[in-house]
Amino acid sequence: MAKETHYQTLDVNETATQAEIKRAYRRLAKQYHPDSQSDQASHDRIARINTAYEVIGDPSRRTVYDQQRQGVAAVDPVTSAANRAKRTADAQEAYRYAREATQSSEAREDAWLKLVYGPVDRLLGKIMSPLRAEIRKLSADPFDDELMEGFMAYLEQGRTWLGQAQGKFNSMANPASTAGVAADLYHCLGLLEDGLDELDRFTMSYEESYIHTGTELFRRVKQIRAEAKERVKRLV
Repeated sequence: MAKETHYQTLDVNETATQAEIKRAYRRLAKQYHPDSQSDQASHDRIARINTAYEVIGDPSRRTVYDQQRQGVAAVDPVTSAANRAKRTADAQEAYRYAREATQSSEAREDAWLKLVYGPVDRLLGKIMSPLRAEIRKLSADPFDDELMEGFMAYLEQGRTWLGQAQGKFNSMANPASTAGVAADLYHCLGLLEDGLDELDRFTMSYEESYIHTGTELFRRVKQIRAEAKERVKRLV
C-alpha cells in the first residue's frame, strides 16, 4: 500500500493554495486534538497532521517536498535565502556608510531618533500591550470560534503594525552613534515576528507550548526595549 502523502493527511488537493492548507490544518487540529474532548481525538493522528503541515504549510519546504516526490533535484531554500539575505545586508551597509559620509553626525542622530526610533518604539508598544488581555480572553475557551477569531484579529493587527515598524526601521540608515539602539530595535523586530508566528501556530494546533513560547519572546522584547530606552537617554 502506497504511503499516505502530506496532502492526503490534510485532506487537500495537491494544487491547494497555502490559505486552503492552513484552513484544513486548523480544522483537523481542532477535530483530532487530544484536549478537544472530541470522540475523534487521537495522539497519533494529530502527530501526522502536525508533521504534514510543517512541510506543506511552508511554501519553501512544500516546493522541496513536491520536487522530491517528482524526482527533481531541489535547491536548498535555506542556503538560497541566506545568500539573498547576505547580499541585502551588504547593500544596506554600503548605503549606510555613503549616507554617513555626507551628513552631519549630530543632525543625523537627531533625525534618526525622531523619524525612526520614536515611531518604531511606539509601534512595538502597540503590539505588545494587548497580549496579556487577549490571552486571558481566549483562555476562557480556546475552542470557541468567536474567541479564537478575536485573538486571530489581534495577531493580524499586530502583523500590520510590525510591517509598519519594519518599514520605518529600514527607511533611514542609522548614524554610528546610535548603532547600539538600532541593534536593539532590530533584535526586537525579529523577536516580535517570531513571537507572532508562535502565537499564530497556537491558533491552528491548539498546542499550549506555542502560547508559552510566544509570551516568552514578547517578554524578551520588553527587556531589550527597556535597554534601548536607556541607551537613548545617554545619547540625548
